[in-house]
Amino acid sequence: MSTLDGSLESTAERPLGVLIVDDEPLARARLARQLQTIHGCQLLGEAADGESALQQLDSLDPDLLLLDIEMPGENGLQLATQITNRPNPPAIIFCTAHDEFALPAFAVAPSGYLLKPVNVEQLAQAIAQARRLSKPQLLQAEPKSSPASGGRRQIKAVSRRGVQLIDVEDIRCFIAEDKYVIAHHSGGETVLDESLKELEAEFGERFVRVHRGAIVAVEYITGLRKQASGTVVTLGGTEQTPPVSRRLLGQVKALLEELA
Repeated sequence: MSTLDGSLESTAERPLGVLIVDDEPLARARLARQLQTIHGCQLLGEAADGESALQQLDSLDPDLLLLDIEMPGENGLQLATQITNRPNPPAIIFCTAHDEFALPAFAVAPSGYLLKPVNVEQLAQAIAQARRLSKPQLLQAEPKSSPASGGRRQIKAVSRRGVQLIDVEDIRCFIAEDKYVIAHHSGGETVLDESLKELEAEFGERFVRVHRGAIVAVEYITGLRKQASGTVVTLGGTEQTPPVSRRLLGQVKALLEELA
């Protein structure tokens, strides 16, 4: 069978068991056909509503759910909340025709968020991502890092384009803008649904607060520069120059002296 994603080709575990949950028969049939072209996947069953999905969840024990959001009765977000509160839950990829659910989906931390009509290449990529955290592999996975040891190694961001995993060590700074926080990294910038306060608490060993709206990665700091508007911090690998507040300027200077 041809494979659309090389990373799945190399996995030696059993096939990834998939349950499709969607009230539209044509949508379920389309996803089922696409799964046949993706190496390492096995369709275990289909469900047209949340109640049927929960029953099959117990009997089939899938590794992954391809889950619609707008369905009769309990919607996909409500169902996902129930499922993720169970011990050893399956991974979830939302497949929906509506992009406005992307931010609410953060609450259940899905492995993917795809817009209908689902593209088979995007589905393959999302499944490859989900497989990294699937139940067959969780048994062999390293324990999650605690905040005391520097926090997560990667940050997951969900948008209408799908799921993006950003290596924390690749992030230069976090900047607060309006209601969101933007992570600036070598691949560009990514909007996060997390607060600066939460990020600072988790990654305090790696990042330092320079302004009420910015924390920066210590290892990428190259210096300070005075501008008409005030002092900014310069960072390697990005054109971003976050402002340094007068209140925190002394602490930042002391940190630079320690690093020199």
